[in-house]
Formats: sequence, structure tokens, C-alpha cells
Amino acid sequence: MRIDIDAYHELLETLLRNKARSFLTGFGVFWGVFMLVALIGGGAGMKELLTNNFEGFATNAAIIWEQPTTKPYHGFRKGRQWTLATGDIERLRAQVPQLEVISPLASRWGVQAVNGDHKFSCSVKGQLPDYADVEAPKIYYGRFINAMDIAQQRKVCVLGKKVYKTLFPGGGDPCGQLVRLDSAYYSVVGVNYAAGNMNINGSADEAVVIPLSLMQQAFNMGDRIDLIAITARRGTAISDITPRIREVIARAHDVDPTDEKAVMVFNTEVLFGMMDNLFSGVDLLIWLVGIGTLLAGAIGVSNIMMVTVKERTTEIGIRRAIGATPRTILTQIISESILLTAVAGISGILFAVIVLQMLELGMTEDGLLKAHFQVTFWTAIGAAALLAALGVLAGLAPAARAMAIKPVDAMREE
Repeated sequence: MRIDIDAYHELLETLLRNKARSFLTGFGVFWGVFMLVALIGGGAGMKELLTNNFEGFATNAAIIWEQPTTKPYHGFRKGRQWTLATGDIERLRAQVPQLEVISPLASRWGVQAVNGDHKFSCSVKGQLPDYADVEAPKIYYGRFINAMDIAQQRKVCVLGKKVYKTLFPGGGDPCGQLVRLDSAYYSVVGVNYAAGNMNINGSADEAVVIPLSLMQQAFNMGDRIDLIAITARRGTAISDITPRIREVIARAHDVDPTDEKAVMVFNTEVLFGMMDNLFSGVDLLIWLVGIGTLLAGAIGVSNIMMVTVKERTTEIGIRRAIGATPRTILTQIISESILLTAVAGISGILFAVIVLQMLELGMTEDGLLKAHFQVTFWTAIGAAALLAALGVLAGLAPAARAMAIKPVDAMREE
């Protein structure tokens, strides 16, 4: 039997060309799905990382502090120094009923915390128990300061995470042990592992919290305070009552109520609103890029299927001649399109999940996961359903071309 070498080479070349086309087309779909899933998972992880920076901080809060005046008032020149006082707490409580929590804060930096041979230069914060409603502590051992500590003038403290790990390198529950702050000793009642990075008058990790009244006595502060943290009642926006807050405090200290730089009010609602808008824009960008890449892959599938149908004109014509119905041809072409899209797409989903899992492994600290970068089960199912729909759409035009082939024309072309 004589072998037609030219025909054999032509057949082999056709098979290799079809394999190369299928691979390139499949890679386009694979990359599109990988981009979509990876961007969704990565975007969710980045959102969680950013959100963790404000973990535990009230979204309807504001921080008030004083600065030198910038306007003359009641005979005083501009540039005058003034200070907040504990009396401002009662003024705000009496004259601004829309406020829910009004908690003062005093701080000192560079205080030496000592336990045995271990030392740590930390900040000391004087707070009241209700400050936990503004910046929630994450108590790892013990408790936060309470009303009895204030009423009985107890010399107690709550250690931040870094302070605790430095002073107690062996770990364990430090509650009940004594820690020296400068020249005074305090009994440890809790350890705060709060992970937020709002850093109100210093990081919580590097701070030691003591009762406010004790702080004022230990550091000879009198009734002076550094900050006032507030939260608004439900349904009240901080921005709506900011002028009233500024007026109440300013008039008590002979400061012009319109001097916004003298009575600073940092509204966290604005910050959280900006974050929400940022995340919404990022989500929209992720879907636009991901779906755009997927559509490009689907168009590639459609083009390859068109070429394949053209090369299989004779085969389709013969099948039509021996009785194949248009529906059979349609089903075959669309099935091939769906199969090509599904195999490449599911491979892209699996690869994206593996990459996201590796990213999660690198986002651990002290054995705890900082953020979740994985997509949800229903996100993966939705991506698979989208792939199936794109496979059907990609196969419609080639299938219509295949159904239009007439057996006589196919034989003539052969």
C-alpha cells in the first residue's frame, strides 16, 4: 500500500494548527477567569486589611482637641494657648443631648515601663471606662479599666500588646503582677491586643492605660485633658452637630466659636465615608477589568470556532447529506465551544484559588490571619455559570455558519 506523504503531512499540520489555536484560545479564557477571580479575592483581602486598621473604632465618632487661637476674641489676641478641661465633659453632656459617649483622654509619651530587668519606653494614657465604646479594646488577658477602678482610685493598668511582650517575654497571664511606670507601681489588670491603627494619641500596642483621675494626679495635670472622644446617637450625623460642639467648648474658654482651627473636631464619619467610596470604586474597576478580559477570551473562542467550522465544511456537508439535522450540528458546535471555555475557565479558577491561598499563608502574624484573600463558594459558582453563558454566546455565530452549509456546496468545495 502506497502512503501519500504529502497528504499525511497536511493532516499532521492541520492537527497541530488546531491544537495551537485551541491552546491559545483556552489560554485567553484561562487568563480572563484567573484575572477576575484573583482580582475579586485580592480586592476583598485588601479591603479587609484596610478595614482592620480601623478595627474597633466607632464609625460615628469624633475627636476634639485644642490648638492656639487664630482669631482675636473678648480682648484676647490671636495665637493664645488654651487647654481643654474635665468641666467640658459636663458642658457637652448638658448642652449637646445628641451625643451618646463623651470620654476624655490624657496622654504622656516616653514613660519608662519596667518589670524586673525588662524595660519599654511607652506612652501612658489616662482614660475612663466608656472610652471602650469609642475605641473598643481587644482584651487578651484580664479586663479593661472599670468604674470601680475610678471610684476607688485603684492603681491599675492595662498593657498594650508590644508593652506586654517586652515586659513579659515568657508569656502567660500577667494580671496581678506589678509594673513600674517611672517611679510609681501599678497592678496589671488586663492586656489589650487591639489591632487598629487609628493611633489616637499614640498606638494602642505601645501604650499603658490607667484611670484618668490617677493619670491627672500622677503627672500633676490638674483638671486638664488632651482630647475628648465623642460618639453621636443613632440617626445623628457628627457633621450636623459639629458647630454646636465647637460653640459650647469655645465660649467656656473665651475662644471665638467660629475659630475652627482653635477647636479642632476630627470627624471619623468623613474618613469612613471616603473609604466606602474608595472600596466601591475598586469593586467596579475589578469587575470591569475582569469581565472585559473574559469577553476578550470569549471573542477569541468564537473566532477559533469560526475557523474550525470553515475547515470542517466538507465534514459538516457530508453529515448533512446523510441525515444530520441542523439542530444536531448546532448542538455539536455549541458543545465544543462550551467544553473549550469550561476547561480553560475552571483551570483559571483553580489556579487563582491556589495563588490566593499562597497569599493568605504570607499574611499571618502570631499565627493569626490578617486578611482573607479567598473568594466565596458562590463567587466561584457564579464565575462558572458566567463561563457557560459565554461559551454558548461564543458558539452561536459559528453554529449559525455551520447550519448554513449545504451538502452540495460542501462537495463542490472539496
